[in-house]
Amino acid sequence: MTTTTETSAFAPFEWLIASRYLRARRKEGFISVIAGFSFVGIMLGVATLIIVMAVMNGFRNELFAKILGLNGHVIVSKIGDDFTDYEEVAARIAAVPGVHHAAPLIEGQVLVSSAASATGGLVRGMQEIGLKALPLVYDNLRFGSFEGFDTRGGVAIGMRLASSLRVNVGDTVTLVSPRGAQTPFGNAPRSKSYPVIAIFELGMSEYDRTMVFMPLAESQRYFGRGPQVDVLEVMVDDPQQVERYVAAIKAAGGPTMHVADWLQRNMQFRNVLDVERTVMFIILSLIILVAALNIISGMMMLVKDKGRDIAILRTMGATKGAVMRVFLITGASIGIVGTIAGFLLGIVFCRYIDEIRQFVQWLTSRSLFDANIYYLTKLPADIDPKETAMIVVMALALSVLATLYPSWRASRLDPVEALRYE
Repeated sequence: MTTTTETSAFAPFEWLIASRYLRARRKEGFISVIAGFSFVGIMLGVATLIIVMAVMNGFRNELFAKILGLNGHVIVSKIGDDFTDYEEVAARIAAVPGVHHAAPLIEGQVLVSSAASATGGLVRGMQEIGLKALPLVYDNLRFGSFEGFDTRGGVAIGMRLASSLRVNVGDTVTLVSPRGAQTPFGNAPRSKSYPVIAIFELGMSEYDRTMVFMPLAESQRYFGRGPQVDVLEVMVDDPQQVERYVAAIKAAGGPTMHVADWLQRNMQFRNVLDVERTVMFIILSLIILVAALNIISGMMMLVKDKGRDIAILRTMGATKGAVMRVFLITGASIGIVGTIAGFLLGIVFCRYIDEIRQFVQWLTSRSLFDANIYYLTKLPADIDPKETAMIVVMALALSVLATLYPSWRASRLDPVEALRYE
């Protein structure tokens, strides 16, 4: 009767045998091919999931950065009356702790034309101090200057709008508003020409193609608003925690003020992005699951092929646990190394994603990221450490779980049956 001696878990001989099984001989080439496909599947699955989630995070963060960089974090409007006391209200709101700035604003749709072309635009009437409170605009000036913006009587336009109209700093553009002076026949369009004093580039094509900044006083005259404004745009120190400031801002503004933060105004947009990210994560996780199933099939074939070896190991004193650990190490090594390789590939790809896009674009002579469609001028990728860690842990867990059943089958193999026909 053969007696078995328990060895410590994951003893050196178990690692040695597992490493020999990973280096299949020529006659076992098919098993080696399956193991290779499993490795590549895990690697590509992890890398793809990391890259796609990083790009979607980049899109989300870039879009919200542009939105927050141009629009107020909190919008304050007056209910049921003309907003003529905006300076007093702005002073009270600016005194609220955590509020960075409160700027009056007038907005209106216009037709912007030059000698070469015409297109639609959005006029934002602001004071120079309000522009300075928007680093996205003030720090991305390409031509001209914002100095003396309130008194120079000109407008600032986006780079794409300037290209469309074929104008430069010093040239004149004509703004036409459908809401002009009242006549017996209805509203007459209002038309006025302004020199271009500044050209900016925000990096978001929709803004660069439509935005026109006009001095607040001039916009009041142009749109016939008199001494009133449309809203106050409030900038806070921490826009991600904007809910903390809403109650204090409303109290400072008074009971006739309506307050809406950027989270409320973009809630549908945020929900769509969050649902899209969740669905993409689930779909792409199936790639890793398929690769894990390849590990199972490869390990089952390996167990069947190594039946004689298992029987010899058992008769030499190896325990069921030792046999199970040998095959567990063999299968898990494929998944673990594949996960690490996929993690490194995903990080490197995200680091150079825009350079890779430009190379592929040059290679195919096609635009792979049209700013007119995707709004942003470059392909963003923002890796979330927690999300990436979850992807790696999930891949490692699936890789280990995929080896449990084949390893258990190997440990249950009867040495007598395995050697009967040898």
